[in-house]
Formats: sequence, C-alpha cells, structure tokens
Amino acid sequence: MNILVCIKQVPDMEGHFVPNAAGSWFDEAGLAWRMNEYDAFAVEEAVRLKERLGGAARVTALSIGPARVVESIRKALAMGCDEGVHIDDDEAPERDPWQIASMIAGFAAGRGFELVFAGMQSEDRGSAQVGVLVAERLGLVCATGITAFEWRDEAMIVERELEGGRRCRLRLKAPALLTCQQGLNTPRYPTLPNIMKSKRAALAVLSPESVGLESPKVSSGNFRPHEPNAAGVILEGNVETLAAQVLEILKNRTAVLGKGGAR
Repeated sequence: MNILVCIKQVPDMEGHFVPNAAGSWFDEAGLAWRMNEYDAFAVEEAVRLKERLGGAARVTALSIGPARVVESIRKALAMGCDEGVHIDDDEAPERDPWQIASMIAGFAAGRGFELVFAGMQSEDRGSAQVGVLVAERLGLVCATGITAFEWRDEAMIVERELEGGRRCRLRLKAPALLTCQQGLNTPRYPTLPNIMKSKRAALAVLSPESVGLESPKVSSGNFRPHEPNAAGVILEGNVETLAAQVLEILKNRTAVLGKGGAR
C-alpha cells in the first residue's frame, strides 16, 4: 500500500504573536515551531497501519514551507515514515488553502497513493479546508475528523464525532483521504536511533511550480491580536446592596433600562 501523510509546521501557540510589517499575517521572529498537533495524529495512524500490514506499505511524509519545515519532516521520518518530500516555498505561510491543496494534489497525482492522511485542520489558520480540497481535486472519497480507524478486509472502518456528542461509523474503500481529529491515537515519541537515522535521510525537494501551484482564491489582510477586554466589576454586599448596584449599572452604563429606570 502506498500512503501519503500531509504535515504542516506551526508556531507554538504559547508564543507572542504580533502582526508583520504588511499586516497580512504574524511576524515569525522569535517564535518556536513544531509539527501541527492534528498532523501528528495523521502520521501516527499512517505508521500504525504500515506496521499492521507487516511492511507491505510505504509511507511518504509531505510538507510545504520554508527551510524550517524540514525539522517536522524529519520528525515524521523518526516516527516511522519511509520517505520525506519538501516543497520548498517561502511564501507558504500566507498561501490560501486552495493553493496549498493545489500543490499537494499536484504532487500526489499519478503516484498511486491509495490512502492519504492529513490533520483535520492547522492550529494557526484552522480553516479545515485543505484536506477536503485535496480529496476533491484527486477524486478521492473523503471522511473528515475521524476519531477511530480500523483496516479490515481491504477496507477502512472509521468513526467520526458529530454535533451533540453523536458518533457515526463509515466503511470506505481505497483510494481515500482521511483527516484526523484529536482522540484518534497517541502519537509516539521517536526513539534516539530513529532520530539519528532521520537526520541522515535524503529528502526530495521540489519547487511550488513543479507541482502545479495555482493562483489564490482569497488573501489575508488586517491580521491583528485580540483587543484587550475591559476589566470586570466585582460587586460586594448583601442582597439589597447588590440589587441596588446592579440596577444602577443597568440604568447608567447600559441601554437595557434606559434613563427612565425599570418599568
């Protein structure tokens, strides 16, 4: 089985985010980078399937971005992927989902991938669009946000979490694309020998143009941090005092009662 797993490198969400000079996205200076959490679930599930098939599968890890994303590709290799592909694109952080999907699909087309794993969404943009766009472009059946996966009788049994805590089970046949949700598995920690081996592995490096980069459908603008919230008000006293304070606030600071008071 030929498996593709798509990964993205994202900034640590505990970092300090400030707009870049153009105001179109955040400034990368001073941020720490790691593999997108949802993509780590995808890598783990792809490697588990490879292990269950007894070596009859080969897993390719693909990432798009500047030189720094090589670190995440090598982590995927250390987790058990067989090949690493880097689409070297300094502008990837500001490309829209359509452009990212166009490059992934352009690479995958004609390579015989029977199964594609991807994260449900990225932690920085959170669009949840790339996986389904790739499936549409490649003509693959697609299940999103899976929380359970089983390979049985040359088919996949997956479970999805729906609204209200409901769940559904689907049976799919390859070729297919699956986006992975939290709870699917617990990603492994790479062993030291595998880490050292991944550092020596050769990566395929491609240009965006060679895999069919297309024009954007949307553009980002006016990136800004959250506006600070006003300080809260703490009321103290007995019931009568609290009621009087609330009434005063409603009358003088809001339009709920108006200046005429309660009616």
